[in-house]
Amino acid sequence: MTSSPGATAAAQRHLERAARRAQSDGRIPALSVALHRADRGLWTFTLGDSGNAAHPLSADSRFRIGSVTKTFTAVLVMQARDEGLLDLDDPVSAHLDVPAHGDATLRRLLSHTSGYQREPYGDVWDTLVAPGDRQLLDDLARVERVLPSNRRYHYSNLAVAVLGQLVAHLRGGSWASVLHEQILEPLGLKSTTLEPTEAAAVGYLVDAYSDAARPEPQLNLGGAGPAAQLWSTAADMARWAAFLTSPEIIDPNALILSPATLDEMRWPLTTTDEANWAGGFGLGLILEPQGKRTMHIGHDGAMPGFLSGVYGRRGGEGNPGALGAAVLGSSGTAVEIIDLVHELLRIAVEEDPADIHPWKPGAAAPAAYRSILGPWWGEGFQHIFSWHDGTLQARAADAAADRPPSIFRPTTDNPDILRTVSGREAGELLRLTRDENGVVVRMHWATYRFTRTQETFDGIPVSEGP
Repeated sequence: MTSSPGATAAAQRHLERAARRAQSDGRIPALSVALHRADRGLWTFTLGDSGNAAHPLSADSRFRIGSVTKTFTAVLVMQARDEGLLDLDDPVSAHLDVPAHGDATLRRLLSHTSGYQREPYGDVWDTLVAPGDRQLLDDLARVERVLPSNRRYHYSNLAVAVLGQLVAHLRGGSWASVLHEQILEPLGLKSTTLEPTEAAAVGYLVDAYSDAARPEPQLNLGGAGPAAQLWSTAADMARWAAFLTSPEIIDPNALILSPATLDEMRWPLTTTDEANWAGGFGLGLILEPQGKRTMHIGHDGAMPGFLSGVYGRRGGEGNPGALGAAVLGSSGTAVEIIDLVHELLRIAVEEDPADIHPWKPGAAAPAAYRSILGPWWGEGFQHIFSWHDGTLQARAADAAADRPPSIFRPTTDNPDILRTVSGREAGELLRLTRDENGVVVRMHWATYRFTRTQETFDGIPVSEGP
């Protein structure tokens, strides 16, 4: 067992106890966990036996992260989009020479709504032989489109593998080389590799009816590598999870992706269960709502002998920012690994919440916007316009306290035309109308009229009666 600080003593006891309980209940031979947050040092904890006599279990032990690999491939796709190399609504055939199913769009492949069958052609998990890069694409002639495009969520390793080959083709290299150059090196993820290192833990299948555990074979996924090939440490993966939720902190110079692009990736495109909206998928990212406008964002991973959970926490009270957790385990069946990552994020904010910083007076609203401040009425409902943190903001008078306001920014040299950059009516214009004294007397937001008194749609104050 090894542990490193990075949390208060009280919180560390809770974190360690949760990890011990998961390892014991899940009968996990080796467990490695890490917690990253903006206001503390990195916390790591390991428990068990690596199965590697030359390299006992430590924070540097490498585990296979399985489908967490998909989040890296998704970021590579979005980088290419931001550079103008592709459009998410392009069909696969616009960039790759494929014999079939080339009409599937990149957006559908990223969100698992393309209808592609789950795995590459053949019984890969039976033969333990994976296709090469070109073979994976040629085999599209022999795979099924098991559902119509955009019919519903259907998880597909094949879909993400095709995306990886597409990015490699556009960049003129292999998926592995592109990954290293575009993400691993600039973000400093030095312990994340394509192949296991000497410090690799052994992955096991633990017998359901005894305490026996048998090592699992490790498959090189070849052309399907972009879906699940990588190995890493819990520390690297906690940093990666923090990046996915708080890129402005982890990557302040936007070397990897802009915060706006990560926002786009986190937007839910589909639910994973049509009858129980408890989780969804964005662009390559799993979205797990936690209540009270809090979301866990990341991915689970599974490969023979290994399970992993890598998630960051976005929103919610007590969140210090850049809050990411990783749980890597050497059992292929211990679902406690997946549950633990969410438990660690919860413990972090409940037992060691971020400090509350005192409010300080700031600058007054610019003269051009002072006559806006206060209550306005639109569509029969009251909204409050205010100036905070250097921006004009608005929120419905009856909005929940944790609902973010709409935020406006001027669009041109004309300060009377503003764009809603976030919140309700994001993207829509706010137009101001002034009287002869320069006082704002009317506004149009998303074309709806806003006035100081409650009015009917034909402009009669309701106080005047019928």
